[in-house]
Parts: sequence; structure tokens; C-alpha cells
Amino acid sequence: MYRYLLIALLLLTGCAQLPPPPGDAAAKRFEAVPDRAVIYVLRSPTERDFVAPIMLDDEMIGSTYRGTFMRLVVPSGQHKIAGFAGDSGQISLQAGVGKLYFINQTTFGYSSLTGSNFQLVDEKFGRSLALNGTLTNEVIK
Repeated sequence: MYRYLLIALLLLTGCAQLPPPPGDAAAKRFEAVPDRAVIYVLRSPTERDFVAPIMLDDEMIGSTYRGTFMRLVVPSGQHKIAGFAGDSGQISLQAGVGKLYFINQTTFGYSSLTGSNFQLVDEKFGRSLALNGTLTNEVIK
């Protein structure tokens, strides 16, 4: 009897959803930063399940996954977001103080060789992706 109860308990805990990471709720408030620009790099939950390492201004900042996003707080000016290694996808953007930008990252390829496409999207679409996603990393420069 106890054995069945233990098995049922283990099965239920195995299905428990993990809590969102620290900063997730704050990132989803979409607040501007007075002396910086905020860039969201977003991946749809319907994306293929590739890990996609990305760089900001030629510096590795982490990876995105299906249904995740990054929040980048950067000084105003020109910034480049790009794939890493064999991923030649990139986008450049002139960021303004107090502004929010939303970049949709889509991936393609095979499990060992992937590529990215980065596209600036409107705020409504960007917010919906973030609200339905999970924060993977926040970079403050």
C-alpha cells in the first residue's frame, strides 16, 4: 500500500512545474531604464528545440532556448546581436535612451549545426512572446 502511495507521490512531483527564475516577473513589467535602452531577444514556444548561443557586441552573453527570452540593458548607441561560431545570423540596432526593443530570434538547421535569423518586431508581438516565455538571462552593461 505504501509503495503505491510513494509511486503516486513521485509521479506527481515529477510533473510539478519549476518556479520562474529570479528576475522573470520584473522583466515582464517591460519597464524602460532612464539612462539606457532595453532589448528583448525572444524565441517562440513553437520554435525548434535548438540551443542558440548569442553574442552582444562580440561578447558571449548566453544562450536562448525554445520559449525563452533575454533582457539586455545597454547604453544608447549602435549594438550588434549575433549568433555564435557557425551561426552567422545577426542584427544591428541603433538603441535610444529610455526605449524598449523586441527582437524575435528564429533558428534553423540541424542539431549540431544551427543558424539564427534576428528580426525587429513590434512591441505587441514582442510582449506576447515574453509573457508566454521564461527569462534565461539578463545582461546589464
